[in-house]
Amino acid sequence: MKNNSFKEIAGALKQHHRILITTHTNPDGDAIGSSLALYGYLKRKGYDVHVMAPDPDPTFLHWMPFHEHLLCFTQDREKCIRLIDEADLIFSIDYNDLGRLEEATGYVRRSNGMKVLIDHHVQPGPEFNLKVSIKEVSSTAELIYDFILESGGNEFIDKDIAACIYAGIITDTGSFSYSCNYPKTYEIAAHLISSGIDGEHIHRLVYDTYSEDRLRLLGFSLSDKLVVLPGSNTAFISLSKAELEKFHHEVGDTEGVVNYALSIKDINLAALFMEREGVIKISFRSKGNFSVNELSRKHFNGGGHRNAAGAYSYISLQETIDKFVRLLPDYSEALKIVY
Repeated sequence: MKNNSFKEIAGALKQHHRILITTHTNPDGDAIGSSLALYGYLKRKGYDVHVMAPDPDPTFLHWMPFHEHLLCFTQDREKCIRLIDEADLIFSIDYNDLGRLEEATGYVRRSNGMKVLIDHHVQPGPEFNLKVSIKEVSSTAELIYDFILESGGNEFIDKDIAACIYAGIITDTGSFSYSCNYPKTYEIAAHLISSGIDGEHIHRLVYDTYSEDRLRLLGFSLSDKLVVLPGSNTAFISLSKAELEKFHHEVGDTEGVVNYALSIKDINLAALFMEREGVIKISFRSKGNFSVNELSRKHFNGGGHRNAAGAYSYISLQETIDKFVRLLPDYSEALKIVY
């Protein structure tokens, strides 16, 4: 399915009024920032609009403008189901398959509302009436910025909407340290700063709000749980359910932990394995042209970007790690060279 234009999406909006914005499970800064920016824009345009995530977002994102309007499906199930049923247009923001809505998936699939995708992940699913999917951009927040401008909404990008977009960009680029070799990303950031936001303050709100438990969990992950396999140019960290509970783990506490493993010299593939109820959640990161998107899709029920992907395993934590390690010889040559 080819990409539509933002003007086509803007045209479709004119034919609808009850709008629901959805984002993916385990929402990150880009998911929340882009969704709330779109919510603020459509609200100011006079639409009957609501915004929903499948499950709670990290507390370090709760400062964002419009966050008080964010609904959580697992916490307000009946209201969310009603809004899904009533919506005549549903946005899918920062995810490429309705399955990423977890418990809400079936309700959205059966909805008669027009389904519109705005996303930057590879291989979008076929369930959308309109889509803009551009994997080269830094973040979905960047695409929301483009949508607002191309639909004639430049005047609506005030400090609140700009803050949401900026937060989405910095969280999906690690504060402009990856996925940002795209001049337009910096042009957008400059425009957002010129709108009056304080970039340094937003950075502190996102990155300098660790709880003591979160910091101790990071220390434990690096001192006790980091495994380095220099012969495979790989490193990984695993955290059992008991270990997470020991540090009173909350949503978002392991955000960025996998990047520490990738920061080791000559390590080109990193993984974080976390044991949850009945599932192992995996985060992959890589350098250069090694695609963790392909690795996770082929072997671990996941996907994402070339250098950042997520996945799930439904065998035990140790079995998942063993499977991962057994796969590494198949990728040994690709992992030796970063280019």
